[in-house]
Amino acid sequence: MAESSSNPEPPSSSPALLELPNRRATRRLARALGAALAPGDALILSGPLGAGKTFLVRALCRALGLPEREPVQSPTFTLLREWPTTPRIAHADLYRLGSLEQAEELGLLELRDAGAVLIAEWGERFPSALGRDCLTLQIELAPRRVTLSADGPRSCELLRATVAAR
Repeated sequence: MAESSSNPEPPSSSPALLELPNRRATRRLARALGAALAPGDALILSGPLGAGKTFLVRALCRALGLPEREPVQSPTFTLLREWPTTPRIAHADLYRLGSLEQAEELGLLELRDAGAVLIAEWGERFPSALGRDCLTLQIELAPRRVTLSADGPRSCELLRATVAAR
């Protein structure tokens, strides 16, 4: 969940580098990640514009039961969208925000505490608005790949389970 003790356990997983040569590989990653997600988990999606962050979120929503007929769009202008998946997804885009206060006003910690899986595009800009223990997915374009890194005990479990299931 969003809260953690004052002496959080240090991460014990090394970052994992996964190749994503095509959309099929990204969908496979989304299925592996979706199988491991629990209410209150948080993901930070990082990478350049056009890196496919929203495609990954769409694939994850499908893996968690969102019907194909439901469009999954980037929250670039709305800043936050929620998807009725199991567990529920709260998808935020922090790119256009200018301050930590604006990020905090979105209520991201409260969403995590209420059991939503928080996915924050450009979340590295305001990490304290997301809470502790996040799994970061740093997407690169050339070559197309992703580095998963954890910063707490739960995100370490999530990293290990995702890599093992892939």
